[in-house]
Amino acid sequence: MSSPASPLTHFDVAGQAHMVDVGAKDDTQRVARAAGRIVMQPETLALIQAGDAKKGDVIGIARIAAIQASKRTSELIPLCHPIALTRVAAEFRIDAAGNAVECEVAAHTTGKTGVEMEALTAVSVGLLTIYDMCKAVDRGMRIENIRLLEKLGGKSGHWQAES
Repeated sequence: MSSPASPLTHFDVAGQAHMVDVGAKDDTQRVARAAGRIVMQPETLALIQAGDAKKGDVIGIARIAAIQASKRTSELIPLCHPIALTRVAAEFRIDAAGNAVECEVAAHTTGKTGVEMEALTAVSVGLLTIYDMCKAVDRGMRIENIRLLEKLGGKSGHWQAES
């Protein structure tokens, strides 16, 4: 017995999970921007800023981890399509007043499906890398507010998060 199609695209009419068929979609330029932050003790932030963390350049390594994660997204998210990324930029900013490091990632491709998951995965892994590198001095760090900021391209066009 069939049920109505789910508004969730990763389920078929029988309610079974499936990978969305994007074969008939046009290739378009697509961009997604995502962000998040990790909040920590002031002393931990000072170590990161000074480059004195025991494991080395925390921000530099987190940037590489974020880029690498974007390329491996389809291996981590079961129904996510593998896509050819054309550019990934990971930026980290120190928020001294908030005792935090903010991460923003922009992922680009030309293809049949968007890059939101790649941008979100990159932010998550970049921030997790900071946690991993600094956990010996601050296990209470908090990763928060990971979210999609903007997406461009495809049939649905431009979407931007409310401020």
